[in-house]
Amino acid sequence: MKTRLLLAVSVVVALAATAWAADPKLEGVKCIMNGKAPAKAEKSAEYKGGKVFFCCDNCPKGFAADPAKHATKANLQLALTGQTKQEKCPFSGQPVDASKSTKVSGVDVAFCCDGCKGKVEKSKPEDAVELVFADKAFDKGFKVTK
Repeated sequence: MKTRLLLAVSVVVALAATAWAADPKLEGVKCIMNGKAPAKAEKSAEYKGGKVFFCCDNCPKGFAADPAKHATKANLQLALTGQTKQEKCPFSGQPVDASKSTKVSGVDVAFCCDGCKGKVEKSKPEDAVELVFADKAFDKGFKVTK
């Protein structure tokens, strides 16, 4: 009986892993290390309960050596690949108002008020990414989901 249960659990885990590997939303997503090369499903690393994707075998090694250095890009990629759900304003931690939203590097981001939204809209695109997806803001506003 235990063997059957273990086998059944193993099959479910393997199927779930296969489904995840076969279905990441990677269209148009770039490697967080290279920035220009397309990210590949088979080149990934675990990160914050999700996965970040790379273009080659060397990039995950570079990421593993200093994940904090690449956190903003990794957090952005988690959002771009549909692995996150925004729960709160990334600045205040307050509930969001869907009418106070804007796109940040391809991701719809909502804020609690026009002040927070305005801070991002007045920024250069690369600064907006840092404002919203740096660890502190990301951890305040987003949750990795599976």
